[in-house]
Amino acid sequence: MSGSVLVTLADGILTLTLNRPEKRNALDASVIDGLAEAIARAELDADVRVVALRGAGKDFCAGADLAELLASVDRTLEENERSALALGELFLALRRLPKPTVAIVHGRALAGGAGLAMACDIVLAGESAQIGYPEIARGFVPAMVMTLLRRVAGEKRAFDLVATGRLLSAREALEVGLVSRVLPDGMLSANAATVLSELAGRSVSALALTKQLFIELDGRTFEEGVLLGARVNAMARTTPDFRKAIAEFLKA
Repeated sequence: MSGSVLVTLADGILTLTLNRPEKRNALDASVIDGLAEAIARAELDADVRVVALRGAGKDFCAGADLAELLASVDRTLEENERSALALGELFLALRRLPKPTVAIVHGRALAGGAGLAMACDIVLAGESAQIGYPEIARGFVPAMVMTLLRRVAGEKRAFDLVATGRLLSAREALEVGLVSRVLPDGMLSANAATVLSELAGRSVSALALTKQLFIELDGRTFEEGVLLGARVNAMARTTPDFRKAIAEFLKA
């Protein structure tokens, strides 16, 4: 595993820490590859019940490594598309992982860094955190994050953010729907630990089915969603976790 990503596992919580603090945890190939490798392992590891993403140093992630981007101008279109798809595949891997993912955001989460947070199921942000998509100010297109942002924030708000490049405070990001909770800076780690512990203690099968249903509801009609929900409901009743939990509840 690359030193650009620190990996720890304790009590069912796999913590992936972006470890380029001198570069504000900018996303280069080593970070993207390290995250992708860890997430692939997490899917197969029964000891992993929840995945947490965080950044070392002052910021969560400043986005793409600009030096790496500048070096890419002389590469072919096909080479650059493959490079961009590596980040896209990381977003997809986080979404497909049948275990909850939590981004713990402090400082700045910008561009691809904001996209990395948005790709997680839950985003916990410190009160002083800032989130934004400043690519346009650098003559670049926020292409890899736009699908996530448009889905979460809606068309008008999303275009405003990508066209102006303005940064949102954590509270503003909460109002737009980019984060799940805003927590006091001094309590971010402690409160995040509580959330992670709660998730790690939940039924693995119930969480996996819940996340799968969330994903499969995309693009479905109301009727299709209800029918799919009925099928997942029926599947959930067959799991050992459900039987055990209901039996224990009835004994109480």
